[in-house]
Amino acid sequence: MPEVLRPASAQMAGEEIKIRHLFYIIPHFFLRNQNIRRIFAERICRKNLQKGGWRIKGHPENIGDQIMTDTKMNERRLPVGIQSFEVIRKDGYLYVDKTDMIWRLANRGKKYNYLSRPRRFGKSILVDTLQAYFEGKKELFEGLKIMQMEKDWTCYPVIRLDMSCGGATPEELNSYLDDAFYKYEQKYEVAVRPEASLAVRFQNIIETMFQKTGKQAVILIDEYDSPLQHSWKTPQHDACTAIYKSVFAVLKKEDEHERFVFITGITKFTQISLFSVLNNLSNISFDAPYATICGISKQEVAENFIPEIEAMGEENGWTPEETLKQLTAFYDGYHFCSDNMVDIFNPFSLINALEDRKLRNYWASSGATSLLPKFVDDMEMKMEYFDHCFIEGDTLETSDVVNGGAELFLYQSGYLTIKGYDDGVYILGFPNFEVRKALYRVVVPALTMKSNSEVVSAQSFLRKMMQDGNTAEAKKALKALIADVPYSNKKMASMDMEERYRLIMSTIFRALGFRVEVERMLATGRIDMIVEVPSFIYVLELKLSNNGGISAAENQMKEKSYTEPFKADKRKVIALAVELDETGKGLIDWKEVEESL
Repeated sequence: MPEVLRPASAQMAGEEIKIRHLFYIIPHFFLRNQNIRRIFAERICRKNLQKGGWRIKGHPENIGDQIMTDTKMNERRLPVGIQSFEVIRKDGYLYVDKTDMIWRLANRGKKYNYLSRPRRFGKSILVDTLQAYFEGKKELFEGLKIMQMEKDWTCYPVIRLDMSCGGATPEELNSYLDDAFYKYEQKYEVAVRPEASLAVRFQNIIETMFQKTGKQAVILIDEYDSPLQHSWKTPQHDACTAIYKSVFAVLKKEDEHERFVFITGITKFTQISLFSVLNNLSNISFDAPYATICGISKQEVAENFIPEIEAMGEENGWTPEETLKQLTAFYDGYHFCSDNMVDIFNPFSLINALEDRKLRNYWASSGATSLLPKFVDDMEMKMEYFDHCFIEGDTLETSDVVNGGAELFLYQSGYLTIKGYDDGVYILGFPNFEVRKALYRVVVPALTMKSNSEVVSAQSFLRKMMQDGNTAEAKKALKALIADVPYSNKKMASMDMEERYRLIMSTIFRALGFRVEVERMLATGRIDMIVEVPSFIYVLELKLSNNGGISAAENQMKEKSYTEPFKADKRKVIALAVELDETGKGLIDWKEVEESL
């Protein structure tokens, strides 16, 4: 029994067993941390105290006054879609306190700083918090960690540029910068000559800020690479790059008038002035102290979201353990530093899931996969490779996305994450279920050579039939999806025919969100494919028509007892002997194999 707990009366002694058992069902990755263990203990005790039973050592007798009632739970507000620090603080939204890291970043003596994180990962709220800090808005930080660190609260003039508003053409980029600079010129009464270029106007704004306030300027550039990403591989890209080179070369020239420059982005384009001119730019993207500056760690989940996790579990009929496991599998798993491999949740997906109390592909549905075709060729053929690939440390940490290869783009964009590091080489893989499913959904149309609408319709039907255990109807849907594909898709020409079928079928099943294992080795043989759905486990043996077809597959499954490893599972096991056309025309038939299961 954890030492912090004790029954308040003999009548509550029976509850002690329940508390102890609950500690066993909380995932080990939460309980191995003493602080997280304490948070869970106090949360459990406080809920029981509402019933008059439990007390917590070290807390006053009137702790019930501090307990969150159901009414207060309903008043908790999650900041879904809110990127304004001021709105979050003034309107009482939940805020995960990272202000200690923000203070250290702002006061470590490095003037030029760059942070790369995937989209929807909290970069904009980080920039907004920095702006509030440098503008001296002390009242917004009451009760946060920074209050123990900052004593002066000096107000600096701030220039903030949100380059995600910069479009994808030079005309749109010029228009955005012109409008942004005009607002600062009006605010600080900057004299503007009609013929002045954007670079000159930027320079004049910085200098005028210093002259009128006596303070150096703080410059915050959010999503700097957005116009460059969206114009990549278009005739507009070179013109957009030229604007960047001209305007942002000012940053180095105005060094004496700048207090702090912070740049965020996803991908890195080193040919523009942000990187080629600012040779003293500090890239904190891989620094251990800032590994969790964006995103939400497991520790922060335990400190901030236990009521929402409990509510989500209650609505879905899950225990606390099951809810945490589901959220972890779907949205956790990011790592941004080999020296600090703390697990990070995607904040956009986690907050939305807790708000809706549903597990959905929030990140992917927000447009996260739209740029993949520009940076990754033939992705449908490389999915298994990407899930365990290698990249040189120097390439990952310093290279331009244009020259760094597909692995670099996929990492920077959040499709891959760091899984390990060995002797100067990073090991990358998919971070979680949400990303894996999203990527497989993206590649299915290219692999099957069908339109997205055709694929979506057939996949929806296939998912429903397999979840229901209706193998006859599932076969029809799968036939439609893979008809002629092994023969027609020339990208698979170097693969043998059965290998082509395994790739196509496993990709389709993974895109449906099923757990798929290919070629599992047993003592008796090798299972071609295992597909797991909530109520069923499908064991598939594939045979070409000229290699015995269904009959050979059925005999092999029986002789080698392929269903034996799944006897302990509560789900029904369905063994399928699958016959495939040897010329690549598709699925011919399959048959349920009756075994003693």
